[in-house]
Amino acid sequence: MTTPDPHETMTLLDSWIVALRAERKSPQTIKSYVNGVRQFADWAEDNAVPPRLDRATVNAFSAHLLDDLEREPATVRARQLALKRFSAWLAAEGEIPEDRLIGLKSAKLDSKVIEPLTEDEIKALLKSCATGDQFRARRDTAIVRFMLETGTRAGETAGLTLSGLDLIEGRATIIRGKGGKGRTVPFGPNTGQAIDRYVRARRTHRLAETDALWLGDRGKPFSYDGLHKALRERAAAAGIDRFHPHLLRHTAAHRWLAAGGSETGLMAVAGWTRPDMLVRYTKAQSEARAAAEARRLNLGEF
Repeated sequence: MTTPDPHETMTLLDSWIVALRAERKSPQTIKSYVNGVRQFADWAEDNAVPPRLDRATVNAFSAHLLDDLEREPATVRARQLALKRFSAWLAAEGEIPEDRLIGLKSAKLDSKVIEPLTEDEIKALLKSCATGDQFRARRDTAIVRFMLETGTRAGETAGLTLSGLDLIEGRATIIRGKGGKGRTVPFGPNTGQAIDRYVRARRTHRLAETDALWLGDRGKPFSYDGLHKALRERAAAAGIDRFHPHLLRHTAAHRWLAAGGSETGLMAVAGWTRPDMLVRYTKAQSEARAAAEARRLNLGEF
C-alpha cells in the first residue's frame, strides 16, 4: 500500500463522523473528537507541517497546546485521544498502512481541585436566573435547580424529554448518558415546582408539541450549546467568574455527601461506574466533610 498524503487523510473526517454515529457515540463525544482533529490540521497548516498522524508530529502539537497556548493537560489529553481514535479508525478501514499512535503517552493530568459553588453563589445564580422575560427565567431556573440537585451532565440535561418527565413522582429519565447508558434520576418538590412552572410557560412556545423538554427563546429549539450559553450568561450576571456548567455537577456531588448521602447512592444518581470519578468530583471539600462527620460522631466521648 502506498503511503497516503497526510492532507488527504484529513478529508476523511466526514466518513469518520458517519462511523462514530453508527457506533452510537454521543453528539458531544463526536464534537470533541472532530474538533481535536481539526485543531491539529489547523496547527499543521499554520506551521507548514504535514498533518502526519505519527508520534513526533502529535507530540509537537501537544507541546504547542501546553506551552504556547497554556492549555490545561485535560484539554491536551482530549485532543490526543481524538487523534488516536481517528488514526485507529483510518488503519482499521485500510486508509493508512498502520496506526502509528499506538502507545502514545497521554498528557499527564494534574490533580486539579475544583471548589464547588458556595451557598451564596448558588443564591446569586438563582437570583440571576429569575430576571428577564418569564419564559427564559422559568427555564433557566428549572435547569439550574435540576442540575444542582441531580448532578446530571450538561448534555444529559439538554437531552431531557417531556415524555421522560414525571413531576408527580419527581423523577426524570436520562435517555442515554455517558457510555450509552440510560438511568432515572430523582428530584425533590422544589425542583419539581420549578420545572412545572417552566412547563406551563412552555405551552405557548412555537415548538410546544415537540418532545424536547427545553426550548429556546424566540421560538427556537434549545441545544447543548444553548444551555452552555444561557447558564454562562446567568453566572456572569451573578458575578461568578469561574463558572462552567460542569461546576454544577461538582457542587451537586459535594452537597449530596455533605448532607449525609451515601457514596453508592451518589454514584447511581450521577451515573458513575467507577469510584475514582466520585473522588475526583468531591475532593475539594473532603476534609471539611470529614471534620463535620467527626464532630457528629464525637468518638472522643467515652
